Amino acid sequence: MRLIRNRPGPNGNRHLPGGSVVTIGNFDGLHLGHHALLSQCRELASPERKVAVVTFEPLPTAYFSPQKAPARLTTVHGKLAILRSLGVDLTWMMRFDEAFAALSARAFVKQVLVRGLGAEAVVVGHDFHFGRGREGNADTLRALGDEFGFEEYIVPPVVRGGQRVSSSGVRSCLSAGDFAGAARLLGRPFRMDGHVVYGQALGRKLGYPTANLRIRSEPSPLTGVLATWARVDGGPWLPGVSNLGRRPAVGGGDPLLEVHFFDFDEDIYGKRLEVQFVAKLREEEHFDCLEWLVVQMKKDESAAREILARSEKPAD
Repeated sequence: MRLIRNRPGPNGNRHLPGGSVVTIGNFDGLHLGHHALLSQCRELASPERKVAVVTFEPLPTAYFSPQKAPARLTTVHGKLAILRSLGVDLTWMMRFDEAFAALSARAFVKQVLVRGLGAEAVVVGHDFHFGRGREGNADTLRALGDEFGFEEYIVPPVVRGGQRVSSSGVRSCLSAGDFAGAARLLGRPFRMDGHVVYGQALGRKLGYPTANLRIRSEPSPLTGVLATWARVDGGPWLPGVSNLGRRPAVGGGDPLLEVHFFDFDEDIYGKRLEVQFVAKLREEEHFDCLEWLVVQMKKDESAAREILARSEKPAD
């Protein structure tokens, strides 16, 4: 998959030699609603007509209201990895800034879809809006398609278990510890991954060494103490108990995902760690002394072991 980061312009370059089928959106979480958009794109594509995704970083909500922005479901790295796995040929990840936010709907279509991507078909959701102040909608896009020579395809909402699939729905499931519900909307289990970094090594002193991942998307859609499966560099899935958050019990700090593997003691610093969440045990809390913290950690370990003994190990 080819990745483009440059901004559009009135005289910008064409990024695909032939035509394209384009879909547009934030694609946070790449849930089943996003899959439906990309499935329609693949049906319309051909060897001469590539699948292109237009997305944004930062997300528009984070740009306009950073303090009120919803929790991110995927990092940039994670979003690109899933788009690649779903057969996208080109992703144009546009830097959302003041100049881009000021583009009219017509200018966006002309500079991005027509000149940049040679769009022959554009696939969007039923509630799609675009351009300065969200002035454009599906009707606007259809009219501009008639003018510039591309077809518009509207994909209806995807419903699972009586619930419309959406990023906000996934966040609600995760905040409630409903990982089965989140997986139903995502079409896959919710996972986090990254490279193991050095921590304070306090866990090892307390008898609970951890592998630590920095949280690259803030705020996190999930916090607390959790029963987890995790694997190192694509190896076997191993059971464990994890803490996701700012660790008020040990003075707080930058958010981390700390994974304690059961019956495992190897040096994995710098290696890639992937974590799948099974159950939420409790929220983070403060303890007046480390002895009380260790007592609670033993309870957490026992609860996680019991849950994971009844849980199926991830298949992939």
